Amino acid sequence: MDIHDDHPDLPRLAAEGRVVAYFGYGSLVNRRTLRTKFLGIRRASVAGWQRFWLPREASADMALLSVKPDETHAIDGVVVYDLADHLPSVDEREEGYARRIVDLQRLRVDGPPVAEIPIYIYEAHRGAADAGDLQAAILQSYLDAVMQGFRGLYGDDGLRRFVDETEGFETQVLRDRGQPRYPRPVALEPGEAELFDRLVLARGARLIDPDPAL
Repeated sequence: MDIHDDHPDLPRLAAEGRVVAYFGYGSLVNRRTLRTKFLGIRRASVAGWQRFWLPREASADMALLSVKPDETHAIDGVVVYDLADHLPSVDEREEGYARRIVDLQRLRVDGPPVAEIPIYIYEAHRGAADAGDLQAAILQSYLDAVMQGFRGLYGDDGLRRFVDETEGFETQVLRDRGQPRYPRPVALEPGEAELFDRLVLARGARLIDPDPAL
């Protein structure tokens, strides 16, 4: 499946030193969530990192997806190629995350369009707890977007790897599918809702209903 058409000027801009890239491991894997015309996107995997659910700093009631260094793991995702001038706005969008440099020796990119440019990964600031420790809830509408993206790019095996290898699923999932709180919700394909729910329940998640007063 094509993720995103390359910008025709990508090679020239890279040669001029005007291109950077960052590794997406959450909603960016789903092209239906993309609202910006990037220069290019590729399937990719990186070793030395593990994905996990982390309580938000502002509220321990909700969880966000992050990564942490771990020499025993590797994660699938995408590499997004973007203008270097856009990096400050990406940093602003990823407020609460620290931008780290990816070791290119540990990165595999599917058909990279350019080479020798800096590639970053965003790691959330964290304490000692993960979402499972504090029972911080995952938004089902966000989870749907991420899981659909992994299924589309990496098939059912890749989807199961995402669920099996992401820490912190032993927490609550807030059933907001009917009235999504995630700002870029996706329409699920037939059977996906049941598949996604079955996989996360098998990982120890508990589905809870939103508070009607909120």
